[in-house]
Amino acid sequence: MQKRGLWLRVILALLSVVIIGGHVGTATAETSKSNSYQTTDTEFGSISNTQTCSTQYCTQASIGDLGVGDSKSAVTSAKFGSITSADPLLEVIIDPGQSDLGILTTEHTATKTMTVKIRSYLSDGYMLQIVGDPPKYNGHKLATPSTPTASTPGTEQFAINAAANTTPNIGAIPVQVPSSQFSFGVVNDDYKTPNLFKYTSGDVVAHSTVESGQTDYTISMIINISNATPAGHFSGDFSAVVIPVY
Repeated sequence: MQKRGLWLRVILALLSVVIIGGHVGTATAETSKSNSYQTTDTEFGSISNTQTCSTQYCTQASIGDLGVGDSKSAVTSAKFGSITSADPLLEVIIDPGQSDLGILTTEHTATKTMTVKIRSYLSDGYMLQIVGDPPKYNGHKLATPSTPTASTPGTEQFAINAAANTTPNIGAIPVQVPSSQFSFGVVNDDYKTPNLFKYTSGDVVAHSTVESGQTDYTISMIINISNATPAGHFSGDFSAVVIPVY
């Protein structure tokens, strides 16, 4: 096979973009009452000190963070501790990963990874998309497989997945933080199989169907060239788009 030492300086930028869509409901859980009794959320904290009296007796209680721990059933879970916010939250963090780009040849697969960390509170989940054109130079875009495909040096390919791969040896499975009891993000079928890669701009790569603690997704990119790939400085800009569901 003929080597093709191309100066393909591929610039891969991953930017965090958050799109808020759908209806945002008002989350209220501060007060609970009946005809005879009432309790207020702010009474339960590390400095709570309230007094309750009848016609003959009074009692004073100080309630701190004594009920700390986890509880889970088949359909729900809870973490006990300090009072949590009543406001919905979507948090997205992009961490740069490892790059092995350099001068590309037909015998070597260039790679890049990055980590997208997502946490969603008081929502019905989220969707993670990767959006952007394949790397291009002078009107030529690198070819992208439309179905999950193995990395093949010598065949022009640009593709991604979110799996722990061995060929090439990059990537990782999603990490649930603090644990799978409270974090529920999963990778979609087209992007979860080790050693198979695909890229379609705007595809939903991962999602959660419920509110979720932090899930860390490792997004792996591969680049292969062929003898027909023109030499030049290829570049591509990509965005991680996270859409909450309400």
